[in-house]
Amino acid sequence: MLKVGDKPILEQILLNFVEAGFHRFYISTHYMPEVIRDYFGDGEKWGVSIQYVHEEEPLGTGGALGLLPHDEIDQPMFMMNGDLLTSLNLHSFLEFHERQNGVATMCVREYEHQVPYGVITSEGTQIKSMVEKPVHRFFVNAGIYLLDPALVKSVVPGTRVDMPTLLEQQIGVGKSVNMFPIHEYWLDIGRMDDFQKAQNEFELAGVSK
Repeated sequence: MLKVGDKPILEQILLNFVEAGFHRFYISTHYMPEVIRDYFGDGEKWGVSIQYVHEEEPLGTGGALGLLPHDEIDQPMFMMNGDLLTSLNLHSFLEFHERQNGVATMCVREYEHQVPYGVITSEGTQIKSMVEKPVHRFFVNAGIYLLDPALVKSVVPGTRVDMPTLLEQQIGVGKSVNMFPIHEYWLDIGRMDDFQKAQNEFELAGVSK
């Protein structure tokens, strides 16, 4: 509920989906749920439907799936962490997911890490090569997913599970889990300096509404 610009982060997320034409939302709460419920209500203010599930104890990033009304989940479902700002094209993401025929698609972000020293490779005491300050590139989990209904319904109520574990379980039984690289603006507001960065970049990033 911290504000970026003049609205809470969660409202900025909601508005991105509303402007893309989505109208049915579920919000999972744990800490101070009444603050979120009082602010968002049933979604009428935005012309959408909002329902809530509540975690008495934290169930991990995937555990809330078990609390959803499974009989209502009949389409691929977006799942997103509540502390992200992004200008991701939601329709492109959905189209990709539907083309790939996987049980889930995870948004990923390229992350670069530069070693601040010269890196040595060796055999015994002999130096074989030296690379000055190499850059390593990785794809990292961006905290945004598309899930097929069958996967959502497979999570038993009360199960504590993180999303990476849930997806690894699917991969382990031969299911297809795909990745969708984000090239648009993306920021995980997980720390105080990230929050300040969000304030500074908000208008320039094109995610303000």
